[in-house]
Amino acid sequence: MKISEMNWFQLQDYLTRDDRVILSLGSTEQHAYLSLCTDHLLASRLAEEAGEKQGIPVYPGLPFGMAPYFTEFPGTINLQPQTYNALLDDVLSSLYRSGFRRLFLVNGHGGNSPVQVQIHNWLNRHPEARVQLHNWWASPKVMGLVKHFSANASHASWMENFPWTRLPNVDMPREEKPALNVAKLAQLPAAAVKVYIGDGNYGGDYQRSDEEMAQIWAAGLDETCMLLEQGWMP
Repeated sequence: MKISEMNWFQLQDYLTRDDRVILSLGSTEQHAYLSLCTDHLLASRLAEEAGEKQGIPVYPGLPFGMAPYFTEFPGTINLQPQTYNALLDDVLSSLYRSGFRRLFLVNGHGGNSPVQVQIHNWLNRHPEARVQLHNWWASPKVMGLVKHFSANASHASWMENFPWTRLPNVDMPREEKPALNVAKLAQLPAAAVKVYIGDGNYGGDYQRSDEEMAQIWAAGLDETCMLLEQGWMP
């Protein structure tokens, strides 16, 4: 149920039956050999598939996020926290004004996670609403499968390499990359981050079988649908 395929009459009719809505949060940033829009592509696709299964409207995803550590890589877009918080506040307020009261955010980018604080500020002004911020890649079933297949998996590695995030005619390294020191990354400015991480993969194989990735995707979709049904607090 993509909003792009609905008119306002149809949405008004939906709101007489249900008050749930889905919006994905992504990022446009380096992902080694994968698409610069990997986080946006994954979150948007998951939101659309879950919305179709649950019969819930899905808004176009936000393709930009907070990614200051990758700004030395060409193609990365970085929003300042005040910009991102203001943007999300306006989006949530617009959805609320339309009549939605249960707002589900499929987040595909770890750098966006601090926005939970802004969500609480928004909820303080809209106590009748409920918002779920779902970091889909870190959910129990998804992460359980990832660790089952390989303990070495992180940003821009195999765990983000799906048929819809890889690019045609791009050859990837065959060897596994050792895991980087994430604590070290947190202390470095963007220029030093680029030197330290090299191609952009934080550690792990660059690609695994599509059969394994299909299992991970199915787990992510199942968990998302479960939260859309059962994750709302009274």
